Amino acid sequence: MDAPTPVVDEERLEVTPESLRAMRDEFQRFLLAYQFGLREVETKIGILRDEFLHLHDYNPIEHVSSRVKSPDSLVEKVARKGVEPDFASIAEHITDIAGLRVTCSFIADAYRLFDLLTAQDDIRVRTVKDYIASPKSNGYKSLHAIIEVPVFLSTGPVTVPVEVQFRTIAMDFWASLEHKIYYKYDRQVPDGLLLELKDAAESAAQLDERMQSLHGAIHGSPEDAGQIHGPRSIAV
Repeated sequence: MDAPTPVVDEERLEVTPESLRAMRDEFQRFLLAYQFGLREVETKIGILRDEFLHLHDYNPIEHVSSRVKSPDSLVEKVARKGVEPDFASIAEHITDIAGLRVTCSFIADAYRLFDLLTAQDDIRVRTVKDYIASPKSNGYKSLHAIIEVPVFLSTGPVTVPVEVQFRTIAMDFWASLEHKIYYKYDRQVPDGLLLELKDAAESAAQLDERMQSLHGAIHGSPEDAGQIHGPRSIAV
């Protein structure tokens, strides 16, 4: 949907307070749908977590965090990506307005939880980026998926995209450290630190593999013993 046209005083050529309030209210309504979509996915993950907690041997979900981009963050990304500043273009090109991160115990859990979530009838997978199987050049590893979930409003259903990231504890720790370093150096990180980060990513990956193998030895699961397969819904 397009942003409302500001009401302009023709003599002064100034935007009126009324038009500013209208744009603010429209922006809030736009983001509200993403908050509702995020809430739907949080509920689905919460149900899976409670089921594992009460009915299974162990719970693969260690931690869940979520956020909807702030207006300032969204405006900055729109400008950086050169997206047209209307709501229809933003909705089409910015797919991580609502985001959820699921921190898992083991590598296989990331794929397992992805499969369990996306097997639900009302979830549609839009895109998947498997940075676990194919890490980024800096060593970053995580499974990213853009999924679509229906939200039922008083005016009817709307489909909302939500980015869901699945990563292990080790991956999450590394990514958090990398983010802090890039923030401290305003993204101009010295080469020596970049090499240290890459080395740390490899160490984190080795730790994940060892813990996966140990878990498999205890529980006797082929997947947990190291035969890790990507998500069934990877081809979208």
